[in-house]
Amino acid sequence: MAIDYALLEQQVRALLAGERDFIANAANFAAFVYHELPDVNWCGFYLASSPDQDLVLGPFSGRPACVRLPAGRGVCGAAASRGSTFVVDDVAAFADHIVCDTASRSEIVVPLTIGGAFAGVFDCDSPRLARFTDGDRDGIERLVRAFSESVHPPPAAVR
Repeated sequence: MAIDYALLEQQVRALLAGERDFIANAANFAAFVYHELPDVNWCGFYLASSPDQDLVLGPFSGRPACVRLPAGRGVCGAAASRGSTFVVDDVAAFADHIVCDTASRSEIVVPLTIGGAFAGVFDCDSPRLARFTDGDRDGIERLVRAFSESVHPPPAAVR
């Protein structure tokens, strides 16, 4: 099933237009992606002021999640510390995977920068193996970029 990421980007920009609050837009963004992408069971943010800090749970949609991820650990920590998107076809084969939801089988994590500064990561999990393709990588990166352009940096108390 081909996903029209150009249309989703237009919808995200319309959804977030006129609002700059990080928490409000992050909550709507996570819910939007969760409901618009097929075969996902969790989408949300982990936040930190720098890639070498623990990532702390931010707005998300899905089952309750791990609250704090140690710096550099797991798929989220790897994406944060390397500053690049990680796509994992089988999380059970990722040696440092942190299990928050046992139903998750594959994952994509996109680093989040706001105004050129690291702010955390956007994470999506799927109960399906190899759910995320190169097209999803490009599309979700576009969506995250649209989100980051819509907000002010999160307040320090949130990170």
